[in-house]
Amino acid sequence: MLGFWKKLNEIYGWLVIIFFSFIMLIGIWQVYDNYYMYTHTLDRSILRYKPDPSDPAAAAGSPITDDMVGWITIDGTNIDYPVMQGKDNSAYLSTDPFGEYSLTGSIFLDSRCSSDFSDEFSLIYGHHMDYGKMFGALDDFLDENYLASHKTGTLLVGRTNVKEYKLEVFASASISSQESIVFDLDKDNIRQFIRDNTKTPDVGNSERILALATCADANSSKRTVVFCCIKE
Repeated sequence: MLGFWKKLNEIYGWLVIIFFSFIMLIGIWQVYDNYYMYTHTLDRSILRYKPDPSDPAAAAGSPITDDMVGWITIDGTNIDYPVMQGKDNSAYLSTDPFGEYSLTGSIFLDSRCSSDFSDEFSLIYGHHMDYGKMFGALDDFLDENYLASHKTGTLLVGRTNVKEYKLEVFASASISSQESIVFDLDKDNIRQFIRDNTKTPDVGNSERILALATCADANSSKRTVVFCCIKE
């Protein structure tokens, strides 16, 4: 009988060791995952490949794939990235601008939009990353004071012979991921939607509108969306 209890205690001891080893491995993975996300979204070396409208040849040797359709910059934020466009909206969820697998993915234009941003309404997606990286920076625009002080940006369209547009940030909203007017690119109703759901003056009838969208957080069905006007 004593041998039985001794054996049972040994089994219990091993189960405890296995359990806590498993917990430790989860912790190590989380540390690695956070480190990976932080270092890969922090890397600003990609800025060396930013197109120069005054020098079309500058982008000739860029390793960014031919799926790049532009470059977006929002002044005073970390948003300064190439804009990719795949054959569908899953292509760049986990692919970086160089065509390699990446948990952070890329900033990308909705596959249904014109690659030259000539549509009345265009939509760009990006992952919500910590430290204001990628489109995690959009959170701040939900604050009216922040939005009022961060209203400018630039959209470079193309890879060579780049066309430069100014961006004017004018509205932001937290909306459902099922909101059809925004995510189905309903250009006929987008202006009224903005008027009804944001604190913004009339957006006019001649401006092209660009929306930047990201998840509110990993466990939410909400999306943070920032609206900009594309200006010549």
